[in-house]
Amino acid sequence: MDPKQLNELLRLIKKLDFAEFKMAEGDFSMTVRSEYKPGHIPAPQIVSMAAPAAPLAAPVAAALPVTDVSAVTEAEESTGNLLEIRSPIVGTFYRAASPDKPPYVKVGDSIAAGDVVCIVEAMKLFNEIESEVSGKIVKVLIEEAKPVEYDQVLYLVDPNA
Repeated sequence: MDPKQLNELLRLIKKLDFAEFKMAEGDFSMTVRSEYKPGHIPAPQIVSMAAPAAPLAAPVAAALPVTDVSAVTEAEESTGNLLEIRSPIVGTFYRAASPDKPPYVKVGDSIAAGDVVCIVEAMKLFNEIESEVSGKIVKVLIEEAKPVEYDQVLYLVDPNA
């Protein structure tokens, strides 16, 4: 199971509020349990997971899906066709490699395809997120150390700059 499928599955488990979920597919198996706390929506926790190789044990340097933005503010519409850089996984968004380092990118920076734009921490793994497009960062849509969902927009990029 690839990381994208795993994140989609965990999001669905959380949404359906299962107390326990078990799955086996070929050589891959996992068990997910949620803890109940009054007034709290339980977050899924992976209790056990076994796979033939370690594709999920290493950080994923994933290329991001990029699509045209259809509804943006009037100021942004005047800049032309903006593109979205989206999160390929569920996790915590970080703009820099560590708190004492500068952010990978900020508004006004030019980026090229393949440039690291941020880190998303998922299951104690720090995944460098690379851009698939070249252009200029127009807007950062997520605050530092905030949770992000799968396919959530992180940046708006002007490819014409």
